[in-house]
Amino acid sequence: MKLTLVHRPSVPASASPYRLLDEQGQEVAWANAFLDAQCIRQLSLRSLRAYAFDLLHFARWLQDAPQPLSDITDSTLLDYVRQQLDQQPKPTPRTVNHRLDVLRCLYRFHYGQEIPAGQSHFQQTYTKRSPLGYGRPRRAVALGLRLRQPRRLVVPLSAGEVSQFWRSFRTFRDLALVGLMLFDGLRSCEALALQLEDLQLADAQMRVLGKGNKKRVLPLPPEMLQVLQNYLRLERPLTNSPAVFVSLKGPHRGQPMTAAGLRSLFRHHRGRSRVPHANPHRFRHTFGADMVRAGISLPALQHLMGHSQIHTTMLYVQLAPQDVWREYAQAIQRRVALSTPSIP
Repeated sequence: MKLTLVHRPSVPASASPYRLLDEQGQEVAWANAFLDAQCIRQLSLRSLRAYAFDLLHFARWLQDAPQPLSDITDSTLLDYVRQQLDQQPKPTPRTVNHRLDVLRCLYRFHYGQEIPAGQSHFQQTYTKRSPLGYGRPRRAVALGLRLRQPRRLVVPLSAGEVSQFWRSFRTFRDLALVGLMLFDGLRSCEALALQLEDLQLADAQMRVLGKGNKKRVLPLPPEMLQVLQNYLRLERPLTNSPAVFVSLKGPHRGQPMTAAGLRSLFRHHRGRSRVPHANPHRFRHTFGADMVRAGISLPALQHLMGHSQIHTTMLYVQLAPQDVWREYAQAIQRRVALSTPSIP
């Protein structure tokens, strides 16, 4: 019998609802103590769940070559990574690096120091620069093994794709959900977490609870304001739920919409609209790209999108290929205009 991960929502508020259990159904103390500490730090349930699955993956691997947690080194992590890369399907570098980061946090929590090198040495010194290019570069030290992550360009949806996907909706609720991602850059979890008290329709704004329980106030464009009012007045069932978005029909009518329900909604409309790349994050990225094209400053966009670091915002302003070619053509035209002598 393998180690298992269970969800116990009835545990005290100071304890993680995600618990690792061994073959006898007993708690894995070193893992659950760490998860409880992250719960006390007020990590979101999504983060706790991700940490728990990463610890479960490592604990199952550790069963094949049992050793105390205090004995792991970078050499242990190297063997762990090698086993993951030999799997089919192979996990992404981002997934592997996240597992390694969680293990380093786990080790620091229990022993107050970094994981020792062992027979493998991955520490390296590199030059760190500001993401905006200002200030002096400084020396930094990278500790431990990490996989190189390819830089991924997320291409936003075109205006035609947005319009085509938009036309596939038949309810104000669904239009409001997609509209909040497209016109305000909300994450899917932020849209689902909206409460009725967060909507300040008279002031055309709303409060959003983002990552790290950070709140921000965002404006509501007139189009979104009208769609939300139509949904609340005409479609939303009578319910005691404080959530803005609830199920409209079926056995869960009036209950808060879930992440699985939102995924099902997008899956259905991708097939109906024949826009295969439409997903919540793609709409959020489209919002960021559109704002940059409109000339918004990066600090303003950082606030709108709820990023804690400016370099995260910069990932959303990568130019799509069509933008590169457009700017190239404009630059060539200016260059030709400057280099062509005027004829008297």
